[in-house]
Amino acid sequence: MAYTASLRLHVDAPLAAGAALDASEAQAHYLLHVVRVAVGASVLLFNGRDGEWRATVNSPGKRRVQFVVTEQTRPQKPEPDLWVAFAPVKRMDYIAEKTAELGVAALLPVFTQHTSVTRVNAVRLQANAVEAAEQCERLSVPVVHEPVSFDKLLAAWPASRMLYFLDETGGGKPIAAALMAARGAAGAAQPAGFLIGPEGGFAQSELDALRQLPFVTSLGLGPRILRAETAALAAVACWQALLGDWA
Repeated sequence: MAYTASLRLHVDAPLAAGAALDASEAQAHYLLHVVRVAVGASVLLFNGRDGEWRATVNSPGKRRVQFVVTEQTRPQKPEPDLWVAFAPVKRMDYIAEKTAELGVAALLPVFTQHTSVTRVNAVRLQANAVEAAEQCERLSVPVVHEPVSFDKLLAAWPASRMLYFLDETGGGKPIAAALMAARGAAGAAQPAGFLIGPEGGFAQSELDALRQLPFVTSLGLGPRILRAETAALAAVACWQALLGDWA
């Protein structure tokens, strides 16, 4: 049976009424051979810039699918400017998928002294983020950066963007109080980011380096020790509830 319900797909091309664009090879395979979408079926397209648009499916060949854009269904709107930097762990795909669902703007893998996972497939993480964005109906996709060292991350971090790191030593401020204080000072959510350490925690030299920077605040997430992927999601959820588009 052919698939008839609307699908959402992320594309790179500009979107406007009357535009015709080709599906990627992977999208064409999915549409033709997995969900078996019918010619003339409706799909929803977004590119992170032009909002969401309805398009119809035209299949001029056995392996090629073309979209014809018809009408805009949602305009592009600003989204929270929140980054998540994280030490690579085994469940990186899970972090990419769930933080995309939660609305983060960028993912930055960072190698710390105690990081045990040494290989990062940024292309795969980006694909997970795209798929999550398609399914959760957001209008953008978080950018997945290539991994960098801890020192390079701090050196390149914009001083105007608050950096919160999750401190397992017990010296961090309660997350709700710290985030509400930031909201009170700025009047609105400002660009920010979280830094999630590895399973073995930050090295003392890394903690010292973080605590010396004026744009860094250490946070605590309560009395329980959380897995890295759990901590990332908990921190983002708190930020969204207090400062982001859940507030």
